[in-house]
Amino acid sequence: MNGVILVNKEKDFTSFDVVALLRGILKQKKIGHGGTLDPQAEGVLPVFLGDATKLCDFLPYDDKCYEAEMTLGITTETEDIWGAVIREEQVNCTEEEVRNAVLSFTGAYDQIPPMYSAKKVNGKKLYEYARQGIVIERKPEHVFIEKIEILSMELPKVCFRVYCSKGTYIRTLCSDIGEKLACGACMSALKRVKHGNFRLEDAHTVKEIEAIAHAGKTGEILLSVEELFPDTEKLTVTQNGMKALSNGNKLKKEEVTADFKETEGRRYRVYDADGVFRAVYEYSASEELLKPVKMFLGDLKK
Repeated sequence: MNGVILVNKEKDFTSFDVVALLRGILKQKKIGHGGTLDPQAEGVLPVFLGDATKLCDFLPYDDKCYEAEMTLGITTETEDIWGAVIREEQVNCTEEEVRNAVLSFTGAYDQIPPMYSAKKVNGKKLYEYARQGIVIERKPEHVFIEKIEILSMELPKVCFRVYCSKGTYIRTLCSDIGEKLACGACMSALKRVKHGNFRLEDAHTVKEIEAIAHAGKTGEILLSVEELFPDTEKLTVTQNGMKALSNGNKLKKEEVTADFKETEGRRYRVYDADGVFRAVYEYSASEELLKPVKMFLGDLKK
């Protein structure tokens, strides 16, 4: 199979666990996931099958949406409730003060990645240093919080929904809010409800996927690779351009069947003369050519 299945990851599973389970359920060797979720986090996790694994690190996943619970008054090593407690403090904030502090993080801000994270420094993941008791100096990362909606507040618990950019750590956001309120805070629950174009309402638990697979209906939940580019225009290669396409070479304007916008960097879904999706190309204005970005020369049909 080639395509993507959206998994509703449950607690106590790592993203790797999900991939390992689905490898057995779907009898699929070539499989991977995009956008790691921590073991205690829930929500949408895209799993890529076959040639679609080429997209694991290719799709931008720029916008994400999470629903989180924050507990004030507790600071931990991991910035979430499951880590060792560093300190506990009395929460004397009013609801208005908490609301103002939470909403103040809307917009751009520089966030320091947590030590307990998979981010690499000098070829080694930060959590590997942390487990050895080593604290590495981390450079702040520029992140963007598009919107924060407070869903409920029963202090010291605060539930909120956050729309954010790629690379944003929600537990670090909670920790930063706690620091601003001078009482500390940690994340106590997390659910990813949107991941780029992937939505939680379209996802299935591992048990549900197992039942669907046993019923022989996996194709009904398998997204084709071309469906991952809904906003990308379609171009079809002529017979004269088939050799260039099959070799992953650049395409001349006359080697595609339709007129297209000659805009620098604009991307297109490219189909062969038989109507099979084969690649993503982008236009180079300086060369007046279409250049390959990602090739799918295998059979990508469901």
